[in-house]
Amino acid sequence: MSVVGIDVGNLNCTVAVARHRGIDVVLNEESKRETPALVAFGDHQRLIGAAGMSSLSMNPKNTIVQIKRIVGRNHGDPELETDLKTFPFKTIPGPNGEPLLQVVFKGEPRTYTPVQVLAMLLSNLKSIAETNLGIPVLDCVIGVPTYFTQSQRLAYLDAAAICGLKPLRLMHELTAAALSYGIYKTDLSDTEPTNVAIVDVGHSSLQVCVVALKKGQVKVLAQGFDRTIGGRDFDEVLFDYFAEQFKGTYKIDVKTNARAAQRLRIACEKIKKILSANPEALMSIECLMDEKDVKCFIKRDQFEALCEPLLKKVLGPLERTIKDFGVAVESLAAVELIGSGSRIPAIGKILTNFFGREPRRTMNASECIARGCALQCAMLSPTFKVRQFEVLDAYPFAIDLVWSKGPQSDAAAPAEEEEPKTKEPIFPKGCTFPAMKQLTFNRSEPFTIDAVYADINDLPAGTPKKFASFQIGPFTPTKPGEKVKLKVKVKLDVHGILKVESATMIETEEGADGKEESQADGAVPMEGDAKRQEGEAKDEGGDSKMDDSETRSSAGNGGVSVESVKKEVKKKLKKTEVPVTAIILGSLAKEDLERAMQLEYSLQLDDRVMEETKERKNAVESYVYEMRNKLSEKLAPYAAAEEKETLLRLLNDTEDWLYDEGENQMKGVYNAKLEELKKLGDPIEFRQKEDEARPNALRQLDYCFRSFRDAAMSENHAYDHIDDADKEKVVKECNDAEAWLREKYEMQKNLPKTADPVLLCSEIMKKAEVLNGFCKPIMLKPKPKAPSPAPEKKPEAKGPASPENTHTAEEGSEDMETDTKAEGGPEEMQSES
Repeated sequence: MSVVGIDVGNLNCTVAVARHRGIDVVLNEESKRETPALVAFGDHQRLIGAAGMSSLSMNPKNTIVQIKRIVGRNHGDPELETDLKTFPFKTIPGPNGEPLLQVVFKGEPRTYTPVQVLAMLLSNLKSIAETNLGIPVLDCVIGVPTYFTQSQRLAYLDAAAICGLKPLRLMHELTAAALSYGIYKTDLSDTEPTNVAIVDVGHSSLQVCVVALKKGQVKVLAQGFDRTIGGRDFDEVLFDYFAEQFKGTYKIDVKTNARAAQRLRIACEKIKKILSANPEALMSIECLMDEKDVKCFIKRDQFEALCEPLLKKVLGPLERTIKDFGVAVESLAAVELIGSGSRIPAIGKILTNFFGREPRRTMNASECIARGCALQCAMLSPTFKVRQFEVLDAYPFAIDLVWSKGPQSDAAAPAEEEEPKTKEPIFPKGCTFPAMKQLTFNRSEPFTIDAVYADINDLPAGTPKKFASFQIGPFTPTKPGEKVKLKVKVKLDVHGILKVESATMIETEEGADGKEESQADGAVPMEGDAKRQEGEAKDEGGDSKMDDSETRSSAGNGGVSVESVKKEVKKKLKKTEVPVTAIILGSLAKEDLERAMQLEYSLQLDDRVMEETKERKNAVESYVYEMRNKLSEKLAPYAAAEEKETLLRLLNDTEDWLYDEGENQMKGVYNAKLEELKKLGDPIEFRQKEDEARPNALRQLDYCFRSFRDAAMSENHAYDHIDDADKEKVVKECNDAEAWLREKYEMQKNLPKTADPVLLCSEIMKKAEVLNGFCKPIMLKPKPKAPSPAPEKKPEAKGPASPENTHTAEEGSEDMETDTKAEGGPEEMQSES
């Protein structure tokens, strides 16, 4: 079973796997630890990850980058619209409001959803893990940003399903980093928590969280983020600056040329890295646009002045997180800094001033998230036994539920017109998840529950407030028209997805005393929550078993104790499961998901065929060059003049064909071309191989028949127990083998090297094998045991044993073992060979 952690970054991706010796970050096909997060669509196949890096500058309009910023968003999202302006590829609105990515693939215009492109990227990461592990990969844990909405999380789950992955958890990136940091700490206390702040300045966002570490536990206390501050935003500042400089100096507008703009953005990223370690940097690009070479200097102070508006925004998420934490920064035991953008010196200064200390970099900035995900996967998988370390994550948004008021209200009314029936959000901001809560309703007809975000200020502009609807019913009360009690379990699962787990109708059976009081329309609290009144739900702390009993207000039950009500309900309640129909916004329908899976499978099949076609084409090209060199060197003595001339002419014609009409052919065409070449080249190579291997084969057969024949004709007493007739058979077989060998050898000796051999090495080895199989059982027959002497008789004294009699049957048998590396053979054959 696979144990894999995947960090899908905005710029690069990392894959970590769990082995018995620990967590390893695996290498891609280019032996690099990071894989570019891009998918390029070419004229013949897709190029994903490292294979598509060249397309980023050569074919930018058909290369999809930063898919993490697009997936799960609506086309009218203001943040997404800003991002799309910087991307070289085009998008159009989809039928459900999602952006459709337009590319030209195999010469035809096509559109793909962001989920499909993300699935392509995950499929590549999956293949990297499978190549390193040597087994199919299914289970995994995928890191996601803290600020991901439910639609974005669902998009990740759909993309994973399309490519055949089964995420055991979508884990917040900073939580994964905290796990990777805390699980190896040996100085943690059992009781007193150690508070640590982790700041991630990534390629497209800034995230910060405060975690409490104890022995065997990490708990997220507070978290904040800003989706508009990242390394790419600093790159964009440099891009705008240099674009204006080149416009004035060289009279070129880079922004009007997609290829030139992409090349400049790649160069700006390099300049940013240079300025992180040097006071100034030189921008120089050859033939950027209109065949003009460009050059421009920039200093670090100048760069920081241009980035001042961005740098001021860095404090925002830091201040919000510390405010939610409720404790001064001085109480933090450490501040850890990760992310590619964290290397900018100006950001380091801001963090140092805010926390009153210089942040530490004890974790690998680009690998700690993938390592933390792999650790979590190992904990959730039965394959590995990992030290117990509890992970208590926090949900970033407040979630509430709204529902229709009853049979008299319009069930189709939008959720915005309804008011939540709970005084506080059902899942408040920062609540620990997974979690489950239960609501009780008094209804006589089916109704709808809508899931909404309680506070839209933390969401991207344009995000819909409602993200899910759940139809409870239909159900039929025993007494028509009478309100019945419905208990609805609502769960926030490990992925951060809200679900209605179940709905149960509870009725009083016939024979009950009828003292059960009526409930107000809406939700009723569960037993044990004395602090919350009617209309609220109790947090059950995750997937723990729920209790079916209820607590009623004293006004409603006339002072009946909780214990007495509980006892009565257990005896006289009838429970019936009620169907729940979910409408999840942003999730793919089952039919759409199956079509996407089939499309991805067909694309993978096409890619595999293209890779095999490339291999066959390379095989033809390699054969042309290798055979041409061999014909002038070691194969020269074995090829006749006419044969050599014909093969060389065919090799030259094939080389010309490869770089002309054979540039893009089917796999079968290359196979046929290779077979045509081998039809002429293989006989020549066969003669050379036979000539080189023949002397060794001759020595082995010669040693075989000589050793058996000498043993059979020997006067050694070790073979006295073997019948003379059997010995004669061995001698005859050895003589026949020798005669056959000499006859064949004489025929072969008279042939030129350019002729096909008549004495094949395979025939010689076969003859040796047959001879050994016939003679060995005879000559190695064990010596019969001598009868035991009678006990009353004493053995007669004998003289000293002769040297011949000291050999045992086993010692004699050692002389018969054939040695394939033995030297020797007929002197004539040796001299000829």
